[in-house]
Amino acid sequence: MLSPQSLPLIDATLPIVGERMPRIAENFYGRMLTAHPELFDGLFSRSNQKSGTQQQALAGSIAVFATYLVKNPDTTPEAMLSRIAHKHVSLDIRPEQYDVVYRYLFEAIADELSDVITAEIAAAWTEVYWLMAHALIKLEKGLYAGAASDRPLAPWVVTGKVAAGTDAITFTLEPADDTPVTPSLPGQYVSVTVRMPDGIRQVRQYSLSAGTATTRVFTTKLDADGEVSPALHRDVQVGDALILSNPCGDITLAEGDTPLVLASAGIGCTPSASILRSLVDSASTREVLVLHAESSLESWALRDQMREDVALLETAELELWLETPSLETPSDDAHAGFMSLKNVVIPENASVYLCGPLPFMRSLRAQALESGVPADRIHYEIFGPDLWLASV
Repeated sequence: MLSPQSLPLIDATLPIVGERMPRIAENFYGRMLTAHPELFDGLFSRSNQKSGTQQQALAGSIAVFATYLVKNPDTTPEAMLSRIAHKHVSLDIRPEQYDVVYRYLFEAIADELSDVITAEIAAAWTEVYWLMAHALIKLEKGLYAGAASDRPLAPWVVTGKVAAGTDAITFTLEPADDTPVTPSLPGQYVSVTVRMPDGIRQVRQYSLSAGTATTRVFTTKLDADGEVSPALHRDVQVGDALILSNPCGDITLAEGDTPLVLASAGIGCTPSASILRSLVDSASTREVLVLHAESSLESWALRDQMREDVALLETAELELWLETPSLETPSDDAHAGFMSLKNVVIPENASVYLCGPLPFMRSLRAQALESGVPADRIHYEIFGPDLWLASV
């Protein structure tokens, strides 16, 4: 609950703080990572820092949280906080680290707002920060407690490495020790820690595309300009060990018998594939409409798995969009160009799950809303920092 004395101060300073938040975020990360370069080892992504996406995500989340508190001073934005909490748990973030963030964030705020800040304004924004931090700590504590063990990161051995499409690889892993395995839910992801050539460990989140109670399966597309996927594709071999987190992610398949629409593009097919596989395993009779967009048929990483699973579900249908149709794809089997819901009949009471590039999801969400799907039935999964928040 935002206090009565802080609410008008936050309301009055939101415009200028929102305007300067990108600079505040950049200042903050510069200060913190200069003082603690060890945070790059196994925690912060060097690629996201270089591209600026992590700074944008931080700025967006703080601005959204503060704006929400002004409009709803007695509550907090649970959906946003849940998404952040799952990401933090996948990285084994602990309560004491919020103190480190507070120190350098408020040094940055004092620096970037030196022309307007007062003790009262600083106290009000401190209250906002700790309201957000304590809400996250509470959620994260619950997620840690719900795991099968108190060990959030554990070693797994690579037992399979298979090409998937033209530029992706599917990795299968089994536990390397006797750490109890936390079951995964359809649509969740794991953090994967990979040691770089310079010795620094970098972490990325990958959606689970299949698997059993005792295996993890994820599919990763090669990003030639990235840091982790090239190392995974080039260096990691069968028999090697990787550190994986417990499964995380709150965009999961909800129980029930209502229809589903799984819309994906590119490597965003991985959570759709996981959900499809779970429906097959449970012999589901739910109506399922699978929509997928690719640059070409050959690049579809999980083509065989998804087509086979759709065929195994009596009430499932697949529609495909290809930017470059191939000769092996009949003209009546795929749409040419980008995905559109214009001629797609969305089942009544359907829940829509989106995963793919951000412009794709923005477009599909707008089309789904226009077709009459309620906003609370549209779910999305973003790979990497959630930049959608920054544009809310």
